[in-house]
Amino acid sequence: MKVLLCQDGSCVPPKCPVVDVQEDKVIIGENKNICVLTREQFDILKEKIKNNEI
Repeated sequence: MKVLLCQDGSCVPPKCPVVDVQEDKVIIGENKNICVLTREQFDILKEKIKNNEI
């Protein structure tokens, strides 16, 4: 599943960051500016966001 993190017209030039959730990893970022997390690391990140820790 891929999710774009921008609204229409908010990225000029269009370089919308993406969260690409794959079976074994999650890729976050745009073009060559990316972060690759394992699914376990991504799950920890999600919980910290949900719990307002970050």
